[in-house]
Parts: sequence; C-alpha cells; structure tokens
Amino acid sequence: MTASYDLIVIGTGPGGYVCAIRAAQLGLKVAVVEKRGTHGGTCLNVGCIPSKALLHASHAYDEAKHAFGAMGIDASPVLDLPKMQAFKREGVKGNVEGVAYLLKKNKVQTYFGTGRIVKSGQVAVTSPGGETETLEAKSIVIATGSDVTRLPGIEIDEKRVVSSTGALELASVPRKLLVIGAGVIGLELGSVWRRLGADVLVVEYLDRILPGIDKEVARAFQRLLDKQGIAFRLASKVTGVTGPETPGKPLSVQIEPAAGGATETVEADVVLVAVGRVPYTDGLGLAEAGVALDAKKRILTDGHFQTSASGIFAIGDVIAGPMLAHKAEDEGVAVAEIIAGQAGHVNYDVIPNVIYTSPEVASVGKSEEELKAAGIAYNVGKFPFTANGRAKSIRMTDGFVKILADAATDRVLGVHIIGANAGELIAEACVLMEFGGSAEDLARTCHAHPTLSESVKEAALAVGKRAIHF
Repeated sequence: MTASYDLIVIGTGPGGYVCAIRAAQLGLKVAVVEKRGTHGGTCLNVGCIPSKALLHASHAYDEAKHAFGAMGIDASPVLDLPKMQAFKREGVKGNVEGVAYLLKKNKVQTYFGTGRIVKSGQVAVTSPGGETETLEAKSIVIATGSDVTRLPGIEIDEKRVVSSTGALELASVPRKLLVIGAGVIGLELGSVWRRLGADVLVVEYLDRILPGIDKEVARAFQRLLDKQGIAFRLASKVTGVTGPETPGKPLSVQIEPAAGGATETVEADVVLVAVGRVPYTDGLGLAEAGVALDAKKRILTDGHFQTSASGIFAIGDVIAGPMLAHKAEDEGVAVAEIIAGQAGHVNYDVIPNVIYTSPEVASVGKSEEELKAAGIAYNVGKFPFTANGRAKSIRMTDGFVKILADAATDRVLGVHIIGANAGELIAEACVLMEFGGSAEDLARTCHAHPTLSESVKEAALAVGKRAIHF
C-alpha cells in the first residue's frame, strides 16, 4: 500500500528539517527524504558546523601560541591535528543526532534515499540498496540545498585540489595553501590553516574581497588579514592547476590578470576551490514535474514559495536569495505555515550575514553602496573597538561598528560590524530593524558595562554626532 502524507520534504538540511518539524507542530502528517546517511545537509555535515569547530580550535591554538604570554600565562601549545579533527567530528555527530531526535520527537517519518518528483503529489524514493518506493503527498517541499561550484579545467579530487569538504578533512597542515575565491568560505578556511601554520595565498577575480559586503568593512578586513599573514592576489584568475601525482611534490598553479595578460606560475601543496555554490536541482525530475528554473538553475517561486507546479514548493539554496542556513530555516517555517493555512512570511531586509574569522565580520541590511545606488539619503555613525573599555581590557580592539540610518526618518537601514563577537552583536541590530527601530531608539537603550555591545550603542549615538567615548 502506498504511504500517504500531508507533506513530503526532500532534503533535511536546516531549511528542510525545520520545515518538517514546524509542519508537524501544526498537525500535518510529514515525511522527509534524505540522500545522506545523516540529517543536517551540507551545513551540519560538511559546512557550517565542522568549519566553526575548526575555526574555534585553530583560534584557541593561535591565541595560546601568541597571546597567552601577554596575559601572564606561560604556554607552549603543540598541535595534534588528528585530535582536533576528532573534536570537529564530535561536534558534527552531536548536531546530526540532535536533528534525528527532533524529527522522531515530532513524529516525522524519515526515508533515507534519493528523492525524485514523479509529478505533483508523488515522490519516488530510491534507497541506497536500489529499491524504489513511491510516496504520495498533498504538498511537496524541495529543500535540497546547494553544491560547490566547479571551475572549468580544474578537477577537484578532495585530496590536493579540494572543495570546502576536502579542506575540512586535511590530514596534515599544508606548507602552502592557495585559495581560489575571496568569499566567506575561502577566507574562513584559509584563516583556519593559516593559524595552524600554512602559508596562504588567496586569488580573487574581482578587485576586492567579500563581494556584496560594505566596501569600507571589506577594506578594513583585508588589512587585518594581511597582518595575520594571508596574502592576496586580487583582479586575478587561476587558469590551471598541474602537478605530479607523487605525494609531497607541489602543484603548479597558473595565475594571470583577470583582464588578461602574462601568466605567472606559483607552487601550492593544496588548492582550495571556493568560488561559490550552485543550487542542487539535478536528478529531482523537475522538468518532468513542470517545475521551472531560472538561468542560474534556481527554482522559480512566487511570493509564497510556490513553484510553477501545483502543490510543489521550494526553499533555501535552490531558490533566489543568499545561500544561508538561517535564511533557509526562516523559509522552512514560513512555507510550513503557508501549507497549513497560516500566513508565513520572511523579511528579506533583515537577514544577517556573518564571517566567522578572527575578528568576525557581520552585517545586516543595506551597505553604503546599495543606499547610494538607490538614491537614499542616509547618515553614518561609526565607533571603533579601540575606544571600548571591554575591548581594550582584553586586547580585542580590531574593528568597528558602523550604522546607516535614513536621513529623514532615522530608521536604521544597515549595520556592519567587524570585531570580536560580531556574529553575536549583530542580533541586536536585527531585532531593532525587525521592529523598524531608529538609531535614536538604539542610542537610548541602556547597555551593560563593560561589554563589547556598548560599541553598538556608541555607533548609534554617533549617527547623531553625539558619541560619548570617541
């Protein structure tokens, strides 16, 4: 007998599993289809979670090596990379098992295998053993996430030429690491291996790092990374990677100006390809089911996540918008509520973005460049961490807080932070902006002393040219 559900979710990454749980909370009979042996998608298995574990561990190692002495702590750390990798795997295991528990707790049925949409209302699931079962559902949500972007002529073997997945599993610290792409993934993983001892060169096609981030923040961040020993080759492209198969012998990487010109060859032990991600939509039967894609192979949806095929919805990395786990989670909740007859909604103007390097970079809302392009008059308030009491006392004075507010209404339109714990500090800005708050509202909110968050308040005061401590 064919199993029947109110909702089938294909993919159990952050968007998919959250969607399934919320739908179950609303009383729907829900099943999920997952091609991996574990839940959590790229994020929990080979992305956000393992990378944050290595970022944390490598930062602790670097701090013990270079900063403890100034605090009166005598330490001579010795790197045990296998144990550090075990620490990372333990964090992954705890998270994926947690998702399995939550799905079970909410009575969501799991099918492990590859899902393919036969038509509206039907999903065929092929198990790892090759058996195929067809499931029925009133609604289907596609939450299959994304895959790494490949470069033509550069083959990723996940050993010497790696994607983010392979970069998380290196068995030894490379002497020279070349990173292709100065985006979030490249800079995060590049900083991990730099702290552990690798010489790191980042090659970026554009003339700047972190496309999409406020330019002032990006420039300041690059200067800090330069000081940390990460080298950059901007406005450049990698045209080839060649080398002997013999382990221990370096690869030859061909680099030339983005606009064309003479080719230069440099050596690298490992090359990390980090030029972005693409929607994972292959093999889902979308064309046969009548699900339309755009030119970038993203699934086209209306304002309610509905695709061109009746009863089939899509969320997360497979649709337009930033490829962020928390964006997918909010969409998962919203689409579950819409399917259940409620009014699900996502405010895309308040989606934070965080780079978990040291220091961290976080932003929400508009950059100066976006406001200028839109012709919106704005005021700027900035406050450096060098003037913050807590930051000075713990020697974490790199960076600043920058607030952009509408010149006429004072409503906060964007907040950009570079500094310690920026990823946590940005949440305050998100709450303020969600409620349409002004810089004045933030400036008049009492902040605990001494905290790094006082820099956010001072930046809000600076919008009105009345910062106290700077």
